[in-house]
Amino acid sequence: MYTVKVNNKHDFGIDRQANALLVNSNVVNADIAQLNDLLYHVINENGSYNAEVVSFNREEKTAEIKVNNTVYKVTAKDQFDLLLEKMGLSNLMAAKISEIKAPMPGMVLKVLVEEGAEVKKGDNLFILEAMKMENIIKSPADVTVKNIKIKPGDKVEKGQVLIMF
Repeated sequence: MYTVKVNNKHDFGIDRQANALLVNSNVVNADIAQLNDLLYHVINENGSYNAEVVSFNREEKTAEIKVNNTVYKVTAKDQFDLLLEKMGLSNLMAAKISEIKAPMPGMVLKVLVEEGAEVKKGDNLFILEAMKMENIIKSPADVTVKNIKIKPGDKVEKGQVLIMF
């Protein structure tokens, strides 16, 4: 059993019993043909739909699915996710990070964020030159920059705290 939320608005209970697909406890008799790895054709209740998987994240159980040129954001939770949420433990998987350290010795070429800035996971923080290569250091989580301890031209050692969140 999965609880599926579409566009953070609509909730559906999805289950499979034997060969039947149940949506909100109602059997759905859809004809689903997989055209390739990401493209499907669905016929349901005299309607024809082209469905394409735009993005899929197995770990976060999220996807973006385009149905007849409309993109839907879909999140799924299984019984274990729901149990953790009920127990107040749903955000244990959230990254707990308070600082970023230099991954290697080098020289700071450019700082791309400011103190107080809110950055998302994967956003660029600074550029570190090491062994004549430029390395873009990215944010490991969604955080707010609390303190920047570096400036362009600074030489840093491996393990040195560079930015605090």
